[in-house]
Amino acid sequence: MTELDMTRIPKHIAIIMDGNGRWAAQRGKERSYGHQAGIEPIRKIVSECTELGVKYLTLYTFSTENWSRPIQEVDALMALVISALEEEIFQKNNVRFQAIGEIDRLPVSVQDKLNEVMANTAGNTTMTMTIALSYSSRWEITKATREIAAEVKTGVIDVDDIDEKTLDSHMVTNFMPDPDLLIRTGGEIRISNYLLWQIAYSELYFCDTYWPDFDEEEFRKAIASYQSRQRRFGKTEEQAEVETNK
Repeated sequence: MTELDMTRIPKHIAIIMDGNGRWAAQRGKERSYGHQAGIEPIRKIVSECTELGVKYLTLYTFSTENWSRPIQEVDALMALVISALEEEIFQKNNVRFQAIGEIDRLPVSVQDKLNEVMANTAGNTTMTMTIALSYSSRWEITKATREIAAEVKTGVIDVDDIDEKTLDSHMVTNFMPDPDLLIRTGGEIRISNYLLWQIAYSELYFCDTYWPDFDEEEFRKAIASYQSRQRRFGKTEEQAEVETNK
């Protein structure tokens, strides 16, 4: 098992869980078979995060663009969301559950399940696991812009007072810090409209492993890669070194 520096564990890790369909196709199965197989890695990674001390885990589950997929696949994914939200995994690990995205576009049965699990895990404190459902970053930024414009129009804020903190406060992720590390599985090297505002200074990690095969060791490799890097946030290498050693 890859050894990690336990003093440098990312506080917030975001994951684009990609490759379910291709994993299933390699086995001559329908795409839904891959999505079903993708549930077990979530259980493994949630448990590993709580063991390592990760405080926030955000999973890209279903994008706004995914609504254009064949209706059979969308229906299967929606049914899978309900069956996968077993409270045991959250209660066993003392994990708080959250959901972000255009939740009102989801079937009522899915909305009810999301609200139920969020309410029942609200008091859990070890980690917050968030799933992005019917989510896209462009939708989120557009929504935030409209809300701020409405506040300016009604005199709640002055246009000259708008700054990064204003935008942050209107993002659907305003209850958590920005990701330290973004992982994408499945071999694709792109962000796919995910947390574009929030990952401005995140470290990015791409791997070829399809999500159903992503396990604790693959997860640790991603964190080890993160730990091998110097996070400079626009500073010079020398300045960043001074900050790290403070």
